[in-house]
Amino acid sequence: MSDAVLARLLAGQEGFVARLAALVACQSVSTDPAYAEGMAQAREWWIARLTAMGFEGARELGAGGHPAVTARWHGARAGAPTLLVYGHYDVQPPDPVEAWTSAPFVLASRNGRLYGRGVSDDKGPSLLAMETLGAFLAEEGRLPFNVTVLLEGEEECGSASLARILDQNRDWLRADAVLSADGARWRADLPTMTVATRGNMAMEISLRTAAKDLHSGRYGGVAPNALHAMARLVATLHDEQGTILVEGFGEGAAPVTEEDRAALSAIPYDVAAHDASIGIAPSGRDAAGFLERLWLKPTLDVNGLWGGYTGAGGKTVIPAEAHAKLSMRIVPGQQPKRVAAAVEAHLRQHCPPGATLTVTSARDGSLATAVPGDHPLLLAAEAALEATTGRKPLRVRMGATLPLTDIVQRVLGIDTVMFSFATADEDFHAPDENWRESAMPDGFAAWVALVRKFGAGS
Repeated sequence: MSDAVLARLLAGQEGFVARLAALVACQSVSTDPAYAEGMAQAREWWIARLTAMGFEGARELGAGGHPAVTARWHGARAGAPTLLVYGHYDVQPPDPVEAWTSAPFVLASRNGRLYGRGVSDDKGPSLLAMETLGAFLAEEGRLPFNVTVLLEGEEECGSASLARILDQNRDWLRADAVLSADGARWRADLPTMTVATRGNMAMEISLRTAAKDLHSGRYGGVAPNALHAMARLVATLHDEQGTILVEGFGEGAAPVTEEDRAALSAIPYDVAAHDASIGIAPSGRDAAGFLERLWLKPTLDVNGLWGGYTGAGGKTVIPAEAHAKLSMRIVPGQQPKRVAAAVEAHLRQHCPPGATLTVTSARDGSLATAVPGDHPLLLAAEAALEATTGRKPLRVRMGATLPLTDIVQRVLGIDTVMFSFATADEDFHAPDENWRESAMPDGFAAWVALVRKFGAGS
């Protein structure tokens, strides 16, 4: 039996791509104040589009940082549930721009993929979700449940204002669950539902070893070098096998059980192909061991290391100060601030004599989260994927962090189900970010099925 809403969406894919091009053209980079105009343009674009699709009250919700965009349709029958449908309009910087094959803020199509900054993470999936809901309003004049839209403007820079936005707008944003267009699917060839994420914490550290930079000829060999000291310091965080050596780092972490390992063993995954796809030496790990490290174990990484002279050519200087950025992915049971405190204590214990260490936490961090296995929205999403793909989806986890999931649980007390049609191999955050054109018909079909199934069961 044909579905009129789905037919409308499939027939309108050319218009969808044109609207996506207009959205990609909004240079909505949230981390850099130089892109403030692009952020404002994206908000204006979304407010106009949501209004045109039949949502009411489209406007900004601000709380000191980049505002979110919201709108809603609450015309369902009495007693119907309400979903908070989430996406975000901000993107990562396009740098290095010279590494792009085409201009980062101009949508380009080639080889069955669409290219542009944010096209996969998350403008494409967010637009797909909202256009599906709008198609129900256009074709049937209603949805089977109430919907409140929330499009965040700080997802790519830590969601610093999100908790305040939720807290200050509780009545408007009250819902039974969150349905997120963000989060990414694991693989394009295997139906999956992501049911858990790791949390995170980040910090920046600085080492000063002298009052000023020094000439490497006049002072080399007698003055300490901040970069050398920083390299030795961060090297103390792990052993040669990558094991974290920070005392107390794993405090409270939920142990990996045999049941966990059995579930991981049932998931098909080609580790060798993964290693080859990112250009690293073969790890030799079996699939279950690989997924255990990716999903169930915490991590501690150096994300940036700099100091001294980094411009073109050379400069014979002994740097007086060096800097590093660290990030931690945490698992259930770990508390972000406790993890950060353990790392800071380790760094201070191993700080070289005579050096001054400064530690700054970038934000409060996020807890690891999981959606209950019997959650009605999760079950409806799984049923929708099975109906549209012919295969029962596997439940998988995410090694990354979606700050939303922790924040809405803490502030509003509701769970988040991720239903994204971006895929991990689409180079989001990197040059030539892309989105499979096949994600449009696949995503439209799945979102229509989800609306139907959750609506029928509510």
